[in-house]
Amino acid sequence: MSDLPAESSRAAEPLGPQRPLSRVEVADIAVRLFQEHGYEATSTVDIAEAAGVSRSTFFRQFRSKDDVIFADHDELVARIDEHFAATHSDPWLAVCEAAAMVFERFRERLEIVRIRDRVLRETPVLRDRETIMAIRYERMFASYLRSTVPGVPPLTAIRFAAAVTATHNFVLRRLIRATDNVGPYSLAAELTEVRRLFHLDAAAQGPEARPAGDVVVAVFPAATDPTELARAIEERLRAQTRSR
Repeated sequence: MSDLPAESSRAAEPLGPQRPLSRVEVADIAVRLFQEHGYEATSTVDIAEAAGVSRSTFFRQFRSKDDVIFADHDELVARIDEHFAATHSDPWLAVCEAAAMVFERFRERLEIVRIRDRVLRETPVLRDRETIMAIRYERMFASYLRSTVPGVPPLTAIRFAAAVTATHNFVLRRLIRATDNVGPYSLAAELTEVRRLFHLDAAAQGPEARPAGDVVVAVFPAATDPTELARAIEERLRAQTRSR
């Protein structure tokens, strides 16, 4: 009688501990649950169970369910802080580079970002938080310019920061909602146009006095809300694009 084949010792080995999920990985799981079941119908317990973490671990990573969908932004803000902490010969360009960092992060994660966008559009409370996040970027950019560009008028820094943020958001939305992974706009080209509108070149440390090409000058009251200013600039960019 032949011997029975021995069982593989490898199969009997216990599995090692799994790597804990990162904050963004937990957030990605949550976003997919929001898409499948709806934001309101998905609880923090549902997210924790799907991610394989305890509820207490979830709340160590996130303050609330609302914070889950903005995990990318929290990491990006930290990266921008590091970027601005370095020395830059052209602070205006450094702001454009920071906006590009945000854009590239979302382009690299386009599939989950598109799901997140659909969830945001279907959930009014999250749309409000998204607006607040855009203002957070604007303030970071304006604060950096005011601290690094000698003598820059505060409103100039605010206007430039608002223009860069609005341009980034416009191009990103077009990419997210495009039918391919390219989109009809180049962020680098559009940010170069923003710099041209503000009379900035690669070596400039502030707005130049001479006009450059077809320039539209808009005057806003000093108390203008940055969000309203960004919206007005975005509409102007759209009008220019349609007229080309």
